[in-house]
Amino acid sequence: MITYEYPLNERIRTLLRLEDLFDRVSHFSLAETAYDHHTALLSLFEILDVAGRADLKVDLVQELERQRQILVSFKDNPHISEEALSGALYEIEHAGSALLAMAGRIGQYLRDSEWLMAIRSRSSIPGGVCEFDLPSYHFWLNRDVERRRKDLQAWLSPMLPIRDGLAIVLRLLRESGRTERQLARRGCFQLMMAGRSAQLIRVFVERDLQSIPEISANKYAFNIRFVLPDVLSRAKLDESDVQFDITFCSL
Repeated sequence: MITYEYPLNERIRTLLRLEDLFDRVSHFSLAETAYDHHTALLSLFEILDVAGRADLKVDLVQELERQRQILVSFKDNPHISEEALSGALYEIEHAGSALLAMAGRIGQYLRDSEWLMAIRSRSSIPGGVCEFDLPSYHFWLNRDVERRRKDLQAWLSPMLPIRDGLAIVLRLLRESGRTERQLARRGCFQLMMAGRSAQLIRVFVERDLQSIPEISANKYAFNIRFVLPDVLSRAKLDESDVQFDITFCSL
C-alpha cells in the first residue's frame, strides 16, 4: 500500500515537513559521497528554516505533557499493560525533558557560524556553491568521509530533541484513528465531516494503482479526485471506481 497524508492545520503540516527533513538528513549523512553530504547539509538548512517558529518547542512540550497526563490516567487499568504504559511514559518524559533543556533559539549555533551561513546563502543561487565560489566548502567536501560525517552529526545533534519529540507526537496521532474502506465512484469521493474532528487524514491505496489521490479538505467536507499523472500534460481524472482505505486522526 502507498500512504498519502493530508494535514488539516499548520501545526501538523510543520511537523510532517520536519519529519521528512530529519529523515533526509539521516539518510544522506550515512552515505559516503560528497554529493550525499552536500544534500544532507542543504536539508539541515531547510530544518533551520522550518523549525524557526518560536513556539515549536513550546507546542511539542505542551502536547507531550498532555499525552503524558492521558497515559497516567490509564494506570491501574487491568486492560492496559503496565510494562507498555511505563515504557511509553518514560519515552514521553525523556523527550519532554530534552526539549526543555534546549536553550535559546532553535539552531542558533548554526546561525552563529559565518562559514555555514555563507554556504546557506550561496546555496540559494543556482550553481552558487561551485568550487570557485566557495573554495573552503570544496575543501570540506573533499575531506575524509568520516570527518564529514562527524561534522554533520555535530551540527545535527543539538536539534535531535525536536526530532524525537515530533516523532512521538506524530506516532500517537497516526495511531489514533480507525481505518475505513471507501469507494471513489468514477474517481471521485466526497464525505461531509459532520462533526468529525481530525488533524490528519491518511489515505491508503494499492501500490499497483496507476492513479493518485488529489485531496482537499476543510471543517465541512473532505474530497478526493483520483487522477492519472502525466509528466507531459495536465493530469486526467481516473473515471474508474477506486477502492481505498482512509483514516481520520486526531489527538
